[in-house]
Amino acid sequence: MTTPANSTGAEALRPHAEDAFAHELKALAAADDRPRPTRWKLSPWAVATYLLGGTLDDGTVITPKYVGPRRIVEVAVTTLATDRALLLLGVPGTAKTWVSEHLAAAVSGDSTLLVQGTAGTPEEAIRYGWNYARLLAHGPSREALVPSPVMRAMADGMTARVEELTRIPADVQDTLITVLSEKTLPIPELGEEVQAVRGFNLIATANDRDRGVNELSSALRRRFNTVVLPLPATADAEVDIVARRVDQMGRALDLPAAPEGLEEIRRVVTVFRELRDGVTDDGRTKVKSPSGTLSTAEAISVVTGGLALAAHFGDGVLRPSDVAAGILGAVVRDPAADKVVWQEYLEAVVRERDGWKDFYRACREVTV
Repeated sequence: MTTPANSTGAEALRPHAEDAFAHELKALAAADDRPRPTRWKLSPWAVATYLLGGTLDDGTVITPKYVGPRRIVEVAVTTLATDRALLLLGVPGTAKTWVSEHLAAAVSGDSTLLVQGTAGTPEEAIRYGWNYARLLAHGPSREALVPSPVMRAMADGMTARVEELTRIPADVQDTLITVLSEKTLPIPELGEEVQAVRGFNLIATANDRDRGVNELSSALRRRFNTVVLPLPATADAEVDIVARRVDQMGRALDLPAAPEGLEEIRRVVTVFRELRDGVTDDGRTKVKSPSGTLSTAEAISVVTGGLALAAHFGDGVLRPSDVAAGILGAVVRDPAADKVVWQEYLEAVVRERDGWKDFYRACREVTV
C-alpha cells in the first residue's frame, strides 16, 4: 500500500478511511463471494464486517470501526442498498461522522464526496456552481459547470455524504428533495439534467442538541431512513472505544503507546458518564449535569491530549495530572454554572472514592 500524501508529498496527518484501512478493504474484497449491489466494492455482509470487525478465513483481522449494536449497522448498510437515503442521527460525539466515512469507504471506495453543512452552506454546494471566467467568456456550458460532490456521486454511482444536515438552512436542505425522490438533478441553464446511475446513494448526519439546528421538512425527512446512533451502553464499551481511538490517533501523531494508561481512561470515562447521566455508577448519589454533552469524542480528545502531555513533559506514563486540565475544559463550558457543578462533584464523589486521591488532587490543582 502506498503512503497517503498531500500535494507536497508529505505524509497525510489524517488519511481517509479507504487509505488508512486499505489492507482490510482489500482482504475483504478478496474473501467476499457474496452478491454485491451494482457498483459496490463489497457485499453488504462484508461492509458490515468492515464496520463491526472480525477475522477472515485467511487470518486477516478486521478491526472494529464501530462498537455498538450489530443491528444498527445492518440496518444502515441495508438502507444504502435500497433507494432510500440514510440519516445517521444522534447526540454530538456518537461517531456519526466516523460511521458515515467508513460506510462510504466500504461501499464506494471513496469517502471524499463530502458536503460539510454550516449555516452558510449555499445551494451550489449541493447542486452545482459555475466557473465564472468560462461562464463570462463562453456562456453557460458543461465546461463552465462545477459539479458538487452530490452531482458527481449521482453521475458515477457513488456514495455522497452530507455532514451536519440540520445546520444547513432549510431552503438549501430542500434542494435534496428532487435528488432523493426523482434521482435527478435539473440544470435549467442548460436545459439538461443529471440522472443518478445505479449505485448512487447519500448518507447524512444530524443532531438536535447543538444551537443553530434547522429542523428537516417533513418532505425531506420522508426521503431518509433514520438510524439513531446511541451513546455507548456500558462503561466497558465506552472505555474500549476510547482506548482504540486513542491508540489510532497516538500512532498517527507518533506518540508512545500507553498500556499503563487504561486506568486513567476508565477514570475519564467514569467522570463523563456520571456527569452525563446525573448519577454515580452505583446509583447511590445523584449529581448535577453540566451544560456540555461530555461525549465519547470529547473523552477521546481529553485522553489524547493527556497522552501528549505525558510524552512531551512527563515520563510517558499517563497520569491524573495529564488528564485533569482536559477534563476541566470539557466540563466547564459555562464558567459560572458549570464550575459549581464540577466543584460539587469533586467534593461529593471524587474525594470520597477509594483509589482516586491522586486524581482528586490533580483536578483540584487545575480548578481555580
